[in-house]
Amino acid sequence: MLRSMTGFGSSSNDIEGVQFSVEVRSVNNKYFKAQIRVPDELLSLEAELESALGHRVARGSISVTVRQEGTSSTESHRVDSNAVARILAGLEASVPESLADRCTIDLAGLLHVPGVLVQEPVTALVERARPVLFALLDEACSSMISMREREGLVLRDDLLGFRTAILDRLQKVGARAPEVIEQYQQRLRQRMEQLLEEVSGSVSDEDLLREVGIHAERTDISEEVVRLSGHLDQFAELVSNESGDPVGRTLDFLSQEMLREANTIASKSADAEISRNIVEIKGLIDRIKEQAANVE
Repeated sequence: MLRSMTGFGSSSNDIEGVQFSVEVRSVNNKYFKAQIRVPDELLSLEAELESALGHRVARGSISVTVRQEGTSSTESHRVDSNAVARILAGLEASVPESLADRCTIDLAGLLHVPGVLVQEPVTALVERARPVLFALLDEACSSMISMREREGLVLRDDLLGFRTAILDRLQKVGARAPEVIEQYQQRLRQRMEQLLEEVSGSVSDEDLLREVGIHAERTDISEEVVRLSGHLDQFAELVSNESGDPVGRTLDFLSQEMLREANTIASKSADAEISRNIVEIKGLIDRIKEQAANVE
């Protein structure tokens, strides 16, 4: 399936009071280029995220933004359960039994007791965030790729439309070529008869055929027409391929080859009708090159 290189996807999840979100944006680029933005405490995951992204996307300039927002005061911290147990044991031992039923514990206040809330090591935070971020990146990429595939359907219709228009004009060129040779033979015979009439000579069919043959060989465009037709067939196969393999670079190369054949036809033929059709073909090929630059 044809895919464009423009897309957007996002995903988020709340894990243990921390909100993680991943955004993926894609624009055109001749090659794969990734830009990963992550919070400072998660910088060690940057290379792994880029590697995972490269397995999902083959071409384009991809920007990935990772955000981490704490929804409580315990962000990047953890409660030391051993410290809490010691404090509760100490309170239980120090409070008389007669007052025990009337005592309550303020859990929020307990968090402010030194040693209860401890800073979570960066390595522990990274290990906790790793599976979450990779899952979110995968979801965001899937959403972005879906958008690229929808735009790819539009690109496919445009590209196939350009191909149909080129084929129509190429058929006219192919049909016109024999007529050009025949007209050249008629004009050459008339000129030769006019020149020889002054010296009472006559046109030799052998000489005429030899000259026509030389001209026909010099202006023969049949090979170029066949090669251009073959390029257009390959072009249709690539555009209609449902495998999902990236074809943008191949389409770009193929459009250059099509333009090469069109230029050769234009240089060989001086016929006005053929030249007009070739000009239109070259314009359509340029449109294909422009659109191919949007294809992954």
